[in-house]
Amino acid sequence: MSVAVRLRCGVAIFAAFLALAPGAGAAQSALQGATISGFTQAIAEQAAADQALAAFYAQRDYAPIWTTGADAARRGALLRALDGAAAHGLPASRYDAEGLRARFAAIRSERERGLLEVAMSRAFLDYAHDVSNGILEPAKIDSGIVREIPRRDGLELLTGIAGAEAPGPFLRALAPHAPQYALLMKAKLDLEAQLAQGGWGAPVPAKALRPGDQGPAVVALRDRLQAMGYLGRTATAEYDGDLQKAVQQYQFDLGITPDGVAGAGTLTEINRSPQERLQSILVAMERLRWMNGIDLGARHIWVNITDFSVRIIDHGKQSFESVTVVGQNQSDRRTPEFSDEMEMMVINPSWHVPRSITVKEYLPMMQRNPNAAGHIKLVDSRGRTVPRSAVNFASYNARNFPFAMKQPPSDGNALGLVKFLFPNKYNIYLHDTPSKSLFQKEVRAYSHGCIRVGKPFDLAYALLAPQTDDPEGYFQRILRTGAETTVKLDQPVPVHLVYFTAWPTARGKMEYRRDVYGRDGTLWAALAKAGVELPGAAH
Repeated sequence: MSVAVRLRCGVAIFAAFLALAPGAGAAQSALQGATISGFTQAIAEQAAADQALAAFYAQRDYAPIWTTGADAARRGALLRALDGAAAHGLPASRYDAEGLRARFAAIRSERERGLLEVAMSRAFLDYAHDVSNGILEPAKIDSGIVREIPRRDGLELLTGIAGAEAPGPFLRALAPHAPQYALLMKAKLDLEAQLAQGGWGAPVPAKALRPGDQGPAVVALRDRLQAMGYLGRTATAEYDGDLQKAVQQYQFDLGITPDGVAGAGTLTEINRSPQERLQSILVAMERLRWMNGIDLGARHIWVNITDFSVRIIDHGKQSFESVTVVGQNQSDRRTPEFSDEMEMMVINPSWHVPRSITVKEYLPMMQRNPNAAGHIKLVDSRGRTVPRSAVNFASYNARNFPFAMKQPPSDGNALGLVKFLFPNKYNIYLHDTPSKSLFQKEVRAYSHGCIRVGKPFDLAYALLAPQTDDPEGYFQRILRTGAETTVKLDQPVPVHLVYFTAWPTARGKMEYRRDVYGRDGTLWAALAKAGVELPGAAH
């Protein structure tokens, strides 16, 4: 028997009871008033602690949206959405769809119906907030995630579902619309199916394998790459050309130097279990929910910290890409995650040394040798250069050192020859660097937090192209002057500093990256604590 039928039966039985009772007319009127009062009172009591719920029901005179026969379509759509919460990597037990169904079946009074009405609205709000903008408050979990999350208003959500002509599409539209979100959901389902079939097989028992090798470890490598979809069916026990190509493709997809040799770093990644990859996908889905509602911009800059890359995306297509160097994995140097707008570039920039670097790194050096780092000027509070010989560095410490430090424009400037500004309180920006050798490394976490760009001039040309017919000539003319020059962008460009260890290509193939700061591990632990579950296979 459906919920709607049970409700209609309950109302009919109650009405018949009133009609048969002595003094039926007056008693019926009084009891109906009491019944309505019990329903309304239950809603008012239960909704009082939640401002959105209280306002929503008060503005509609406590009329229900879930618990009458007329609400069957809306109620059914919500319960189906709650049933599918796990597909989004959400904690399905939090919404307790089965418990709500059981309560509908057991309604015995209008008060119970009122209590259930509010319980349904709470479940809706919990689900809507979670699927729209995430389960977690990331800044409480990792101080480097300073993203502002555009959480949706509860009253707006309730009003929306109450007024939706088609509640199913309304509920489906709550999740992120980014195409990558749907691809991550598909990858999640594929991995879960793989786990149900036993995973990817045994780990590869070797420290390193290379072309020409033979034996059981090579067979294990072959079998694992086959299970992952990187190698066709073969019975060879030799590290042959086909296996080398499969290793190279795997390395390419994971941002590892594609030399075709299964070294220690490559084998560490190959031996990761489907569950570990599934954790990365679930965290990536949560991160996309945090960005749901943010207008990325038709043209935007995408800096993926874990990928050590910066890209310009124009109307969904990549128009520029460069390698980067990001912040070191130290508490005060990790590159934070947030979105902003790039407003200008500075050609031939000075480097105004951050206070933390001045007192933590340069002051101890100058205390040992006053002329240390002599290419950087000492500047007083009025901007005047102070000769090193006039300062007794030993008399100062990190708290009372009264000087700033500044490096004038030059080829050897720490910021190189151009920096790209999106003014923010974290003092993070993109810039050139004279230390080009770091771009050749596979893991590039070496900066104090800002992002060093491997092709800074090309980035400048791409950003200037919308406002000049000759961006390269324009940039080079200013560069040759040697003078520090600020060039504003006619149209500021949104910039997004993100941290995805799992990301789908346009064709849906998953690429994975190392968790360079351990943020994903911390976030997964928080998701698991919130009730997000994984299947139980091992490899």
